[in-house]
Amino acid sequence: MDWSDSWRGAFRIELRAQAIGLAYRGWPVLPGTYPAGSRWAGGDSADDTAGPSPVHEDWTQRIGATADEVAEWWNGEAFSLLVATGTVLDAIEVDAELGRRTCAVLRSAGQPVPIAATPQGRWLFLTAPGATLSGELARHEDIVLHVVGSWIPLPPTAYQHGIVHWRVRPEVCGWELPAPHVVQDAMMRALPVANELADQ
Repeated sequence: MDWSDSWRGAFRIELRAQAIGLAYRGWPVLPGTYPAGSRWAGGDSADDTAGPSPVHEDWTQRIGATADEVAEWWNGEAFSLLVATGTVLDAIEVDAELGRRTCAVLRSAGQPVPIAATPQGRWLFLTAPGATLSGELARHEDIVLHVVGSWIPLPPTAYQHGIVHWRVRPEVCGWELPAPHVVQDAMMRALPVANELADQ
């Protein structure tokens, strides 16, 4: 990705606008590290993790920041847009194949849910908070439940080779987050199909 100064400046404006909009809706927005070559920059310490992480070490104490505070965070850098999980929302992260299958199950049932996807092919299904993974889903190491103490990147967060994007925008669902069992039940239905494809 070309991270020239002019491109970064324009992108920062978009990130800031999205962050403020989510904060107005009460979502726990956090600034995250951003790509700088093959590294993630902008945090309290150098971090070479696989994705963006909170800029501030005390990020858990910043959950619930006002829209004005969020606006200040994005005043100078093109920070990634992160949302803390465990209070307003949780997220179930799966690979692209299971993500597509689950999305098809939800669509056929007339139950769209907000879904974001990363450039690495990971899909994030947003739900109301407070559940654990059901037994069958919990047995799959590739299925990750983001709850208290975690965060997820949301659009338009940039990675080195692409941008996080919406597969289903929250507006499609009227900004309503589904009960966790709605998504988990759909995943359970999609899982055998995904497993069969992987075995072929």
